[in-house]
Amino acid sequence: MHEAAAFWIARPGMGEIRPVRLPDPGPDDVLVRTLFTGISRGTEALVLAGRVPPGEWETMRAPFQEGEFPAPVKYGYLNVGVVEQGPAELLDRVVFCLFPHQTAYVVPAAAVVPVPADVPPRRAVLAGTMETAVNAAWDAAPLVGDRIAVVGAGMVGCCVARLLGRVPGTTVTLVDVDPERKSVADALGVDFALPAEAPGDRDVVVHTSATGAGLQLALDLIADDRSVLDLSWYGDTPVTVSLGGGFHSRRLGVRASQVGRVAVPRRESRSTRDRLALALELLRDPALDALLTGSSPFAQLPTVLPEIADGRQAALCHVVEYGEE
Repeated sequence: MHEAAAFWIARPGMGEIRPVRLPDPGPDDVLVRTLFTGISRGTEALVLAGRVPPGEWETMRAPFQEGEFPAPVKYGYLNVGVVEQGPAELLDRVVFCLFPHQTAYVVPAAAVVPVPADVPPRRAVLAGTMETAVNAAWDAAPLVGDRIAVVGAGMVGCCVARLLGRVPGTTVTLVDVDPERKSVADALGVDFALPAEAPGDRDVVVHTSATGAGLQLALDLIADDRSVLDLSWYGDTPVTVSLGGGFHSRRLGVRASQVGRVAVPRRESRSTRDRLALALELLRDPALDALLTGSSPFAQLPTVLPEIADGRQAALCHVVEYGEE
């Protein structure tokens, strides 16, 4: 048996490191030593706080989650490691897996996707977030020359803005209440605006802020006869928007986009593995390093995650380090 350590949410608001004993990998398995994990702040903050609604407990399960909501639960899905045992074609390869924060793990070989050799392993923790952005781009279906707003400059919003900004002729504005996010927008090659300054009459508006105020702003910015694409997950928080005023007369709508299934426009032609492999290819883009805004050792995760979740430690993507690459 191999020894490892994993981060668990012991009870809402409190995490701890627990020992893990791993079985020997079978002929179709891999043993992966973790190099880096990423903290998906929005979702992991809600999970840490025990705010996953009971009706969504099954839907929100991570692929290799252990335990049950609200706690104790082992949760996470942005893991980059190196294969130390497994099929010859994967041995010593850097791979991405939708696995929680854990120093090593055994999974079926089909559950890992090789990271392209020219994508730094640290940047590869963004693969799950970029996969969400790819799905959103398929749902949004931007056209050449579209005027686009992305409301919310978190991990997902930034990845969406970068992708949509590479469609020829588009003008993309990243909108956020934090003026410091302008430097990130500059690195991503898109415009930035505070909410009061955001341009309206947009052809495409994507909302990612997970706030009612952000969703209302998104509705205010969209052109007539169009729908806001909402990527936010609100957990158990009620959301209020104004459906009076111009909502009916302008024939507006709100449409959800969620990564659990491939977006309808590509569902018949792409698998979730195809989508993840594409996301990893897109991470060749060095501009995305602007999203990696902090790091700390795995042993500090019980202290660091609560600080990130409640805003005491600012972060877009916080990288958890596990040792030598």
